[in-house]
Amino acid sequence: MGNRGSKSEFRISQPKRISVKEQRVDGSWLLANKAISLRCTLMGFERYYQVKVLSKRLCKQVSTLTSSAQALNFSLNPWFVTGLIDAEGVFFISFRKDKEYKLGWQIGAEFQIQLHKKDINILLELQNFFSGTGSISISKTRQRATYSVKSIKDIVNTIIPHFFKYNLLTQKAADFALFTKIVELLNAKAHLTSEGLNKVVNLKASLNLGISEVLKSYFTNIIPVERPLVKSTSLPDPNWIAGFVSGEGCFDINLKNSTSHRTGYQVILRFSVKQHERDKYLMGQISKWLGCGKVYQSSGYNCCSLTVVKYSEITNLIIPFFKKYPVLGVKQYDFSDWCKVANLMKEGYHLTEKGLKLIQSLKNGMNKNRSSE
Repeated sequence: MGNRGSKSEFRISQPKRISVKEQRVDGSWLLANKAISLRCTLMGFERYYQVKVLSKRLCKQVSTLTSSAQALNFSLNPWFVTGLIDAEGVFFISFRKDKEYKLGWQIGAEFQIQLHKKDINILLELQNFFSGTGSISISKTRQRATYSVKSIKDIVNTIIPHFFKYNLLTQKAADFALFTKIVELLNAKAHLTSEGLNKVVNLKASLNLGISEVLKSYFTNIIPVERPLVKSTSLPDPNWIAGFVSGEGCFDINLKNSTSHRTGYQVILRFSVKQHERDKYLMGQISKWLGCGKVYQSSGYNCCSLTVVKYSEITNLIIPFFKKYPVLGVKQYDFSDWCKVANLMKEGYHLTEKGLKLIQSLKNGMNKNRSSE
């Protein structure tokens, strides 16, 4: 079924006597040394399979992964991974009523990243990066794919050490710090005592969006711990920007009505990155690293954006940067089409009816309108 198969082991224990031992294996595609290879891993029971998607769908996505990886000659940089998680990752603690537990609660920890299913190739690469831990699933009702790690052992041995070495830069670093403390309590079985359970609840109260109203009805003496203050004064590596932009960035084209242009339209290229206003200082650091752009506060919303629209800055700074440190996934194709439009503008084709139609065609197939590659 799909990537599954059997592993045969031939044994010659006695003359003229041969026995065959077979075990189930699971295959995954591995990008190494700019080449795609199939890696087979002994999986044992069916319930331990890492990628929980139908074989036909997985094979289709592997085809996408292969073409994307070959086109980019790209293997995940650890700072790219941290940047991507800063953009799209989440550290989550769950509470579930369970009579099997002495205190009546089952507590789980989960590291998760969710992307559009068109970007499942990124999740497959991410799973390989984290030594094959966790699982990947595709929603039947939403166009989303999720990579998650729920095993405390894997979180302690693989996930947490990565972010200790390649630290998060957004306010998500505060969530990670609280998450780590909770995982330490869970790993030590401290949550099985009343005192330990209260510590977990108090930590969760400051994690992400805090405690739900339902949970508050069960725990009436919650004292939220102080949430760590995060202020990144510098960016450690340009690959972090590439990862962050792969999650939060946008390369788009605006065709603005203009009476001063013969075609009736002005073509404007725009690069933008949006983030919660609490990370406005970090957005300024990204702008400083790129050497261009301005950070704007969105009126009426708790977000800010770094925006670059000046053609000279786009062609001299933005495009060269992301050619050297490429974004990954479907957004790479948006960037490629965006560069094509920049070249058309350089040659003056955007001032002609034929060139404008070509630009409109490229625009219509980008971002949310892009189906697949």
